[in-house]
Order: sequence, then structure tokens, then C-alpha cells
Amino acid sequence: MSISLQKGQKVNLSKESAGLSKIIVGLGWDAAEQKSGGFLSSLFGGAPQAIDCDASAIMLKNGKFVDKQDLVYFGNLKHKSKTVTHMGDNLTGDGEGDDEQIVIELAKVPSEYDRIVIVVNIYSAVSRKQHFGMIKNAFIRLVDASNNKEICKYNLTDDYPGMMAMIFGEVYRRDGEWKFSAIGQGTQDPGLNELTARYR
Repeated sequence: MSISLQKGQKVNLSKESAGLSKIIVGLGWDAAEQKSGGFLSSLFGGAPQAIDCDASAIMLKNGKFVDKQDLVYFGNLKHKSKTVTHMGDNLTGDGEGDDEQIVIELAKVPSEYDRIVIVVNIYSAVSRKQHFGMIKNAFIRLVDASNNKEICKYNLTDDYPGMMAMIFGEVYRRDGEWKFSAIGQGTQDPGLNELTARYR
């Protein structure tokens, strides 16, 4: 049975799913209906374009981002180790279920990587005047790829007006076991360069 996580909670993936070797990280979101007028409209203007959210995985060595090849995103779909794969970009976020997926082969991730941070940013957020206050029903869930069973899910319930990116959570290795932490931290980083700089 899937574990429903709250912000800040952690789960031991290795213990929750025996023999776990490969996970699917599913991310989803919907565009909220925008009301005309009000503070946010005056601050950010209208948003006629569809909101394009992009999921990425930032792979860290000893908690640090040291190589641009350790970023897996729509422009680099597979990590050089072949253990983290982005399944492709969803341009609209329409539809049910996961909008984007990242597959992680936990059993094969090279030992020098201890954390994989899962982030989502809004493409061209500044020029399009878009932010996560325009997003609803955002979630991250982890699925055991061997049997397609959901291990845990974290629904982001906070409001994030003015935030252009989101640190959804991180998969990390400690004492030989893989764990997941639900973070849900909004940032004003306009792009991946700024997001990765947080871990340099």
C-alpha cells in the first residue's frame, strides 16, 4: 500500500519494497484557472500561453553538483552512467496521471553519487510571466518498476505564488539504503543554471 507523505517526511525505500532495484519517479501538475484582476495579475500580468513545466534530476556527489553532465533533463535525457533516464518532455501538463517520468536504476547508480534531487521548473517563466501560483494538483510519486506498484506519493498542497521552480524531493543513499525525502520547496530560480547553482 502506497505511503502518503507530508512535506518534510522521509521514507526508507529499501525497506518499503524488498529487493528494490529500479524506480519510476512520476511527476504531475495541472494549470489552475486564473481569475482576472487581483494582486497576482497586476504583478505578473496575464498568462495566455500554456504553462510548460519541465522535470529534471540533479545528481550529486557528496551533496555537490560538480559536472553539468550530472543534470538529466529534456536536453540530456540519459545520464552518462545510463542509470537515470528522463522519459521525455510533456509540453502542456494536460491529462490524467504522470506528466513526466524519470527512471532511476538504484542498484546501478555509481557509488560516488549520494543524492538525486528532483526539480521542476517552468520553461521561460520570466518572459511568459508564469509561476507556480498558477499550478494546482502537483505531486511526486515513486513506483517500483518491477511490479508497477506505487511506493509513496507526496501531494504538494502549499501555495507557491511568485515561485518559478520547485524542489519536489530527493532520492538519497545512506548506509547502503535508498531513501526519499519530500521537500516541496519553491524557489524563484528562473532556470536550471540557477537551480543547479544551489548545490555547487
